[in-house]
Amino acid sequence: MRIRIAVPLGLVLLAGVTAGGLAGAAAAVRHGLAMHGDLRYSADFTHFDYVNPDAPRGGEIRRAEIGTFDSFNPFIIKGNPATGVGLLYDTLMVHAADEPFSLYGLLAESVETPADRSWVAFTLRPEARWHDGRPVSPEDVIWTFRTLLEQGSPAYRFYYGSVAGVEKTGPRTVKFTFAPGENRELPLILGELTVLPKHYWAGREFDKTTLEPPLGSGPYRIGRFEPGRVVTYERVADYWGKDLPVNVGRNHFDVVRFDYYRDETVAIEAFKGGEFDLRVENNSKQWATAYDIPQVADGSIRKQLFPHERTAGMQGFVFNLRRERFRDPRVRWALAHAFDFEWSNRVLFYGQYTRARSYFDNSELAATGLPSPEERTLLEPYRGRIPDEVFTTAYRPPATDGSGDIRGNLRKAVELLKEAGWEIRDGVMTNAETGETLAFEILLVQPAFERIALPFVKNLKRIGVEARVRTVDTSQYRRRMDSFDFDMTVGSWGQSRSPGNEQRDFWSSAAADREGSRNWIGIRSPAVDALVERLIAAPDRESLVARTRALDRVLQWGHYVIPHWYIGSDRIVYWNKFGRPEITPDQGVQLDTWWLAPQEPAPVEPGADETAPRNAGREAPSLGVVLLGVGILAVVGTWLVMRRRR
Repeated sequence: MRIRIAVPLGLVLLAGVTAGGLAGAAAAVRHGLAMHGDLRYSADFTHFDYVNPDAPRGGEIRRAEIGTFDSFNPFIIKGNPATGVGLLYDTLMVHAADEPFSLYGLLAESVETPADRSWVAFTLRPEARWHDGRPVSPEDVIWTFRTLLEQGSPAYRFYYGSVAGVEKTGPRTVKFTFAPGENRELPLILGELTVLPKHYWAGREFDKTTLEPPLGSGPYRIGRFEPGRVVTYERVADYWGKDLPVNVGRNHFDVVRFDYYRDETVAIEAFKGGEFDLRVENNSKQWATAYDIPQVADGSIRKQLFPHERTAGMQGFVFNLRRERFRDPRVRWALAHAFDFEWSNRVLFYGQYTRARSYFDNSELAATGLPSPEERTLLEPYRGRIPDEVFTTAYRPPATDGSGDIRGNLRKAVELLKEAGWEIRDGVMTNAETGETLAFEILLVQPAFERIALPFVKNLKRIGVEARVRTVDTSQYRRRMDSFDFDMTVGSWGQSRSPGNEQRDFWSSAAADREGSRNWIGIRSPAVDALVERLIAAPDRESLVARTRALDRVLQWGHYVIPHWYIGSDRIVYWNKFGRPEITPDQGVQLDTWWLAPQEPAPVEPGADETAPRNAGREAPSLGVVLLGVGILAVVGTWLVMRRRR
């Protein structure tokens, strides 16, 4: 899955010439691609606007991770890959963080695609090299693509499912052809492909975990590491791509280090003691209370909110529809009435969050109000197979007054459960026909979520529903999620402002039983399948918005999750030893554009350091969901991991 931001329309030509040597429709040679609209940067651009091209290089940045790692192979579902391993690799093209969904060449010096986007071809840069000095070749690209499909994470099979073939068409050119049908995003998806060295993997088992440092072509290579404790990445001094426009002003640190902690409380204390340099805080309580320390007061540590314009996506308590007790939507809607967000936000979150209600919150893609005429046209063929409320009622999750008194909501829950065939017997919610009690487990991986889940459990208890919370370690959690071995869990789906092929992995019937997919819910709906395909085939921005909203409405009224919340800023605390560019792009903080710049601590007035400069001094709307590591990670090619908010 990838996370992106908004989308201007069309494509910009590098030159008004057509590609030679390629069969099929005429195509133009380009330096970049936009999903819809024009590119921001011309063919002769020297660097992105949100970097400092003159920033000094050197030093070390120390980060922290919670959990463990036991592999340097992030492309398969086995093992726990080390954070940051994507720094080893280059992709064919890279995102601009100040555009919705536009890519510019990295390994590829040019890209070609016809107007109907029925194929795409990438011509590699002649100077592109692996760390052992061998050139990156079309054979590497072809081998990577086929290997990911055959042995990689199941997500690749959904993501690249519309690719009909791949072939070498020139000394440095690879062409991908697509299956019939509209899929305008596919050329960009392939542009995100992380390329791996065919010669390195010859004789090695790709589908196995490994702690042998792999060969890459990117700006860093693996240095010292201890499994489960620490991993360091050392900047490649002779990195072939360091002077490319897409890389200028990035990758300043000589060493990037990740220390692993099993407990967040310990990690926070380690940060305050100077054991590492920077923390992306995703816990509202810690943000509000943990940093009331002298170092923040005197400016030694900076505590800042960085507003961004990312789409929020969805986070919530996720129902597993593979469990019989959750297949009736009335049961799911009833249980949603026992979650008191307003009380949680007031008491637990210090009022920092906004209630989630859409799978595309804080963007024009979110379905609000009643369907537009265009949406009704899309939805009408499925009338009777999707909830009637999709056509008649604007979705809103159950709400309270925040006082903690939710008796009205619980009465409504009991009514809904009665309609679904459940009744309270001796204080226990029981199925009137089978005698089954309504009981389930909430699977967690982060202890901090217990403070959210336990009040929910207490409210459920009041209506005779037996829920229990179980927190497991990272490895067990990943195995259980990959195999859908849970009743309810906390899950999140990051979304871009240009959703596309990743929606198959989220919601499609084909993904429901494919191990490792992100259709954790187990949705099997022909209507959802069809709406996903219509979304992918959207020919322009206007139709993409309408098709996304139509899908959103069906997901909302499916009651597949109990929505949580979102925040429109990145919360970062860091020791005052860094420089950063004046501009923070729409996509949020880009830590790879920061550099080491020791400064004398300066007194900070209370509250004065709570915001950061925006583009050209303007303050942007608060949007989005907080992402793991802030910004796009290149791990698993297009795979972006959504950081959990709590």
